[in-house]
Amino acid sequence: MWLIELGSCESTNTWALEHLSELHHGDVVFTRNQTAGRGQFDRIWLSSSSVLTASIMLELSIEQLSGFSLIAGLAVIYAIETLLPDQRGKLCLKWTNDIFAKGRKLSGVLCESRIRANHAQIVVGIGINCEAVPETVNNAISLQEISAYVPDREALLERLRVCLMQLCDRTVSELLPEIRVRDFLVGKCIVFDTGTEQLTGEATGIDQAGQLLIRVGDEVKPHRSGRVLAIHFD
Repeated sequence: MWLIELGSCESTNTWALEHLSELHHGDVVFTRNQTAGRGQFDRIWLSSSSVLTASIMLELSIEQLSGFSLIAGLAVIYAIETLLPDQRGKLCLKWTNDIFAKGRKLSGVLCESRIRANHAQIVVGIGINCEAVPETVNNAISLQEISAYVPDREALLERLRVCLMQLCDRTVSELLPEIRVRDFLVGKCIVFDTGTEQLTGEATGIDQAGQLLIRVGDEVKPHRSGRVLAIHFD
């Protein structure tokens, strides 16, 4: 059976990483009670009964790891669009790992990998706001707020697994047209933290390697990693 449901755990990603030797390609770790979820840059992922939290383990070649967060985000969009056809073309991918609806965060992805002799095991942690989120959570939106129908957790998990397994042998370059039409940041002025400096410039797109392109003055540079600190919509 591909589904492992835990009564409670601190983080499905942490549990999956600690039990990698027991997991197989496509296995899903799921809990309805995650007590210490993690997001990108060690942010805390606040979980409640209204949030689907799960981790999916995939076996990839080492070369496939580059830009995989974008591929995973696209798979989440495909899964939601399949179950909620009225949302086709309405969901956006915010580099590198967030899914936005109506300008607000609907879902987040956290990819963590371990390198073996000639391949990689990657754990794709996914959080989706299903029902209304607390008002204390900034800039968030839920499936309940964008659609009259909210799929049950089992249907969402199965579709997420299918979409991830369908895309996991593809590359960012192959999927770039699909990624670009869903690019939330393109054309927006952003404040970006490279890890060594902060830049303010225009996000101009995503390149073949999955890097974020930012124009500062007359120069456009690619960025493989970093954090978007702010988005200016003016």
